[in-house]
Amino acid sequence: MLFTDLKIIKPILDALQKEGYEKPTPIQQKAIPSILERKDVLGTAQTGTGKTAAFAIPILQNLTERPLPKNNYIKALILTPTRELAIQIEESFNAYGRNLPLKKLVIFGGVKQGSQEAALRKGVDILVATPGRLLDFIAQGIISLKNLEIFVLDEADRMLDMGFVHDVKRIIKLLPPRRQTLFFSATMPTEIQKLADSILNNPVKVEVTPVSSTAETIQQSVYFVQKEDKLGLLTHILKNHISESVLVFSRTKHGADKIARTIHKSGISAEAIHGNKSQNARQNALNNFKSGKTRVLVATDIAARGIDIDELKFVINYELSDVSETYVHRIGRTGRAGAEGTSISFVDGLDLLNLRNTEKLIGKKIPVVKDHPFHTDNLVAQKRDSNNKPAQPRAEKPKPANKADTGFKKPKNKSFFRKK
Repeated sequence: MLFTDLKIIKPILDALQKEGYEKPTPIQQKAIPSILERKDVLGTAQTGTGKTAAFAIPILQNLTERPLPKNNYIKALILTPTRELAIQIEESFNAYGRNLPLKKLVIFGGVKQGSQEAALRKGVDILVATPGRLLDFIAQGIISLKNLEIFVLDEADRMLDMGFVHDVKRIIKLLPPRRQTLFFSATMPTEIQKLADSILNNPVKVEVTPVSSTAETIQQSVYFVQKEDKLGLLTHILKNHISESVLVFSRTKHGADKIARTIHKSGISAEAIHGNKSQNARQNALNNFKSGKTRVLVATDIAARGIDIDELKFVINYELSDVSETYVHRIGRTGRAGAEGTSISFVDGLDLLNLRNTEKLIGKKIPVVKDHPFHTDNLVAQKRDSNNKPAQPRAEKPKPANKADTGFKKPKNKSFFRKK
């Protein structure tokens, strides 16, 4: 199937051709026709499947073909959890809609609102927003959603992870009842399913590549290594085996900073990106990584959700997550749209249980690479505590003293204790 088979208008087809797009991905094949028919859609798709284009292309077409009042009201709202992802989505709308007269804008917190406010007052057709900044503008009377035609909730499960669900519910209450709603999530935990059920009207369900599967184009491997040797192994791989850009995943923010500092001192350009970084610092690090100025980006899972780099070939799991599905999301940053990619996972005693659970989820054994200077066959499974450290065994409670050793024996006559 080609994009020309999906009844897409010529201005968008020309833009897609300029982007080098010819064949739609499975989720695009399934979602675009339903969205063009203005139906609600419930989409389940892992990262890297072309989800953004699946809703951006038909939204652009629907707003172009449908006569809408020429005013400053927002016609389409895309709500997403992070600044990085919001920027990626706006870039996609600009690319696919380059030949259309629609005005697009992205708003997010962490920066002064002046320029965003000025753009809003000039009028916006398509708004991409994070929950906090959107609610700020609504509270100030700068944004009204009363004329909204299309609402997209993207990365719904990550909204839950980041604690935004209550903000999302507040925003939903401000939407007009008659609208088209598009709901996308990589996973469907119970709370997210309930939210979807509450806002969708007889939706078309689109499910592509279940979260329990990994792309066949990604070469996966495991390196057994003691915890204290992980930094040495990472530096060894980056200096001797990989010369291209690498996305490294860390479980913690502190760990991401430490990894980036260490490999930067060894002469490899590296930056960390996580929730404690300022918005500007995060965006600068991402831009440096995309441009090739920074070779290694060390990220936590939440910060990395908005990283969308078409030709990223290498992902390294410095540690495995306790949530097996996270492995699929992580390595999905490479091998996108049918391209080849490589995933390397460092496994120490703290990661062994997570490795077994991950292999069970994806239904395959991940090959172990032993040809490296830090390989060990002597790993012992351990559990982590809340600080990402080996959990200490619980101290045994002292056994109660033997009654015979107390020096006191309870008298047989109970009246001994009664007041006379």
